[in-house]
Amino acid sequence: MRKLFLFIISSFILPVCYASIVDTVEIRSNAMNKSRKCVVITPGQNKKGKDLYPTLYLLHGHGGNYSNWLNRVPQLKAYADEFKVVIVCPDGEINSWYFDSPVDSSMRYETYVSKEIPAYIEANYPVIKDRKARAITGLSMGGHGGLFLGFRHADFFGACGSMSGALAVEYITRGYGVEKRLGDTTNKQLYLAHSITKQMEQYPKDSIAIIMDCGTEDFVIEMSRVVHKKMLDLKIPHDYTERPGRHDWRYWGTAVEYQLVFFRNYFDRMSPALPAKK
Repeated sequence: MRKLFLFIISSFILPVCYASIVDTVEIRSNAMNKSRKCVVITPGQNKKGKDLYPTLYLLHGHGGNYSNWLNRVPQLKAYADEFKVVIVCPDGEINSWYFDSPVDSSMRYETYVSKEIPAYIEANYPVIKDRKARAITGLSMGGHGGLFLGFRHADFFGACGSMSGALAVEYITRGYGVEKRLGDTTNKQLYLAHSITKQMEQYPKDSIAIIMDCGTEDFVIEMSRVVHKKMLDLKIPHDYTERPGRHDWRYWGTAVEYQLVFFRNYFDRMSPALPAKK
């Protein structure tokens, strides 16, 4: 009877011992001369605690912040363990659009998210320091950020994605803060240069794994369709999915799991020696 009791108790204790670890840290930006908070979810370590993991940078949307993803999709804690990946949720402020603003030196979020945050993560967490073990994606504004930064920094990120991406920023010139980041709305070339629709024309020499999805009832779905078509025209390999859903957390809570499957498969193909998914 005592052995049975101990077995039952251990079955409850062990999952807790190896559950993912959630940190909220402040990461300094020298480029912007300020610090912002960031959520980092690390898989529970094995007994030796020596595993290194791939990293997924997960960006929030317009009006959001660093805590959105974890608050709205608490399953991320289980996903970090299941997919054996460190999940990093940066703060992109309300409407940074993850640009280095040419008109506001306090908004240099391309540098912050693609360089300064990764430098901190790779100095303080058990992650693999290799482009083949790094991915970046996000929702809405963060969906554009995922593709924009993924293409512009393909030497650093091996995979990128977008969920319900607000992708055609050259047309978003009122009401969502793009004009605050880029300035003069009559400068069409400037806006186009900061859009993934232009950036994809510079497809990197080292191929990058790409995933895009959007809900069929989403008001921004035509942006995903335009980018998807242009990628087909340019013969850029990518995974594209439409499925029922709107521009809301019900959709994103499901979409992020599908994208984690995609990224985990990419990590496994590139680095088969990584810690195995459960």
